[in-house]
This record gives sequence, C-alpha cells and structure tokens, in this order.
Amino acid sequence: MRICTEKTLDGTTPRGALLTETKWAPGSTIKVSLNGSTLAIRNKVIQYAKEWEKYANIKFKFVTNDRTASIRVSFIEDGKSWSYLGTDVKYIPRDSATMQYGWFTSETDDSEFSRTVLHEFGHALGLIHEHQHPLNKIPWDKPAVYAYYAGYWTQAEVDSYLFAKENISQTNYSAYDPSSIMHYSVPEELTIGDYEVGWNTVLSPTDKSFIRTVYPFKK
Repeated sequence: MRICTEKTLDGTTPRGALLTETKWAPGSTIKVSLNGSTLAIRNKVIQYAKEWEKYANIKFKFVTNDRTASIRVSFIEDGKSWSYLGTDVKYIPRDSATMQYGWFTSETDDSEFSRTVLHEFGHALGLIHEHQHPLNKIPWDKPAVYAYYAGYWTQAEVDSYLFAKENISQTNYSAYDPSSIMHYSVPEELTIGDYEVGWNTVLSPTDKSFIRTVYPFKK
C-alpha cells in the first residue's frame, strides 16, 4: 500500500509512471466524497479533477460526507496534501481520508488549485511521482536534500519518498517527462550542476497521451 505525500506550498520535489497493481478498470465510475471546507473550494476541486476525464476512460462521481465513497477527501489545514495510490484506497478504513488538501483557502489562486488537484487525482488514478520514474536521472545533491527536509522527514523517509525508483517490472510507463503534472519542482540548489524543474500547473502532452493508454476509451 502506498501513500504519496507532498511538502508544503513552497516545498519541493517528489510524473508519474503508473503502478500496475493500483490501476482501476477502464470505464470505472469512482465515487469521490468531499468532506469539509467550503462549497467554493469543493467546486474548484471538482473542476480540476474532472480534467482527467477528458483523457482517461474514467468518471468521478462527486458527493459529500459519504463514507462509502472509494476516495474520501479531507481539508484539514495542516500545510500538507497527499493521496493514496489508485485502488489502494480499498484497504483504508471507511472512517479515514484517502486524499487530503491542507492549504486551500478563499485566497488560493486557480493555478495552485490546478497544480495540486491534478497532481493528487493523478495519484488517485495510480500515477507515481516522476522522480520515481524508472528512467529518470535527476542528479540529486543528497546532503542538501537531507538538510532541506530535516525536521520534516527522516533520512530514511527522504530515501523512500524522493530517491527510490520503482521497479520496471511493476510499472506501466512512458518516457521520463519533467513537464508532467506529477513532477514537483526541483530547485537547482538541491541538485548537482544546473539541473532544475519548475512548477508544473497543467497536464503535459505526455500526461494526456500516457493516461489514454492506461485507461483507453472504447473504439
């Protein structure tokens, strides 16, 4: 069972190949319960989550306060956002959230809603972080990364969440894509040389084509 955690708004790193074991059946309708926050914020989540439906043969059915829903979203103001991967939600107790948004307010701009919601619903479809892509070659400056996350993650957690790559035999993946919505910002100061990745706020062309192959529409 995997949970993908993010640091706060100004945090970094952690596209996403897909873990085949967490894939939903193409054509599925997935019930999503939005629990808490305001109507305006819940509507923003719905707006951007549904962007995935244009490219994947998946439908999201949005409800509120329904613990029978497969995806259960919380809005606890803790500065963190995260989601379990794909069908792993089936193993989570019904009284627990499977996705969390920890910084949305009435002042949050649309680009931040787009970036965060598309990313977390990518996880909900089974997509992993791009830094875990089997073919990525990010030149991490590991001591700098450990120092950056000190007090937030242990070194073992940094190794697991940032540096570990998924096994090729367990993933369905396309070419490494630094423009993917599943790729978090990688500042130059956390890498060796001049490698960096900026903030991605929309689905990349590869995101769209890749998710079509994972959840194909009937011809």
